[in-house]
Amino acid sequence: MGFAKASVRDAEVAGRRVLLRADLNVPLDGGTVEDDTRIRAALPTIELLREKGAAIVLCSHLGRPEGRDPELSMAPVAERLGKLLEIEVRLAPDVVGDQVSEMAGELGGGELLMLENTRFEAGETEDDPALSEALAALADTYVNDAFAAAHRAHASTEGVAHHLPAYAGLLLEREVRELTSVRDDPKPPLVVVLGGAKVTDKIGTIDRFLATAERVLIGGAMCFSFFRAQGVSTGDSLVEDEGVELARGVIERAAEPGAAELSLPIDLVLGESFDAGTERRELDGIEVPDGWMGLDIGATTSSRFADAIAEGGTVFWNGPMGAFELDPFAAGTLAVAEAIAEAPGRTVVGGGDSAAAMNKFGLAGGVDWLSTGGGASLELMEGRELPGVEALLPANPATADAKRSRSRA
Repeated sequence: MGFAKASVRDAEVAGRRVLLRADLNVPLDGGTVEDDTRIRAALPTIELLREKGAAIVLCSHLGRPEGRDPELSMAPVAERLGKLLEIEVRLAPDVVGDQVSEMAGELGGGELLMLENTRFEAGETEDDPALSEALAALADTYVNDAFAAAHRAHASTEGVAHHLPAYAGLLLEREVRELTSVRDDPKPPLVVVLGGAKVTDKIGTIDRFLATAERVLIGGAMCFSFFRAQGVSTGDSLVEDEGVELARGVIERAAEPGAAELSLPIDLVLGESFDAGTERRELDGIEVPDGWMGLDIGATTSSRFADAIAEGGTVFWNGPMGAFELDPFAAGTLAVAEAIAEAPGRTVVGGGDSAAAMNKFGLAGGVDWLSTGGGASLELMEGRELPGVEALLPANPATADAKRSRSRA
């Protein structure tokens, strides 16, 4: 399935300023970038724009600041990006304002100016029209490459696209194409592996794939909502109360003719507390006794899930199988990650903790597509519209010119 929005490949940007929204929300450690995966993911679009002679005004959010927070300044990100590109990346003192406008106006072709954290402005998350207009005034063209934030209708991801000719960046374009093809045109059999803590976060995805996949494998803490719905004791395991009734509905729908086969864990790894040093116990079954909590799927479940993954023509994974950040409880997630990396079928990992696990285990290179978007990936899989994608201009130059005229009026 093609990407129906306008592509940055087709944008006329030579000698023009481009406002590029990227996802540079990276983890920091003591004021330095701890993991630059998302910065590297933005490089192809940045390099393409530079090759085309564009001056780039780059913006992104970082963390969840409440107002201006020096610890969440974009300064470390600008420094890291400059090293990767081997050029100077200037940092603006604010998101918008007279000084920012002056700095943007001084940019030459191939040069970069990074704005401060967009969430330093309260109007960012409110999709404030005034902030959208101020951002648009910094450039002639808008490019959105921040797929991981495309499910948010924010000023820098959605609002500004209504004031400038707007295009999809290379990463956003690829993300939509790869994920949509899994959703709408997978090579059968489609095997879906879902984990994480909350059924409420994934209920739309589960329902979608119950109707289209051959198998849906459920792991992670959310399996305990399913067990509780079946009357199975869950001990001190994390159970999302709101998810229990949702899980009961999934079980009922999975029993209907034509629905995907729903697979839950049949053995578990327990701990007395959520701690790497806690006592560890392997449980041959799923009845968790009081005083214990399930922290990983067991070896038999891991093996069964791996076998199912190996048989998939297409495999989609989102959500860890347990507390993989604690080494004693990482085996289930590792087994799934290894199976996906070795699978002969087409493999797509849906961002978030799953992507973090693939990177942690050094297996990221073994998948066909490793998404940068957790929540955005799931919403796209559900069939929901992503505001940051839907706001982009249709691929029609005449419409683009009209939109430019309106934005300058």
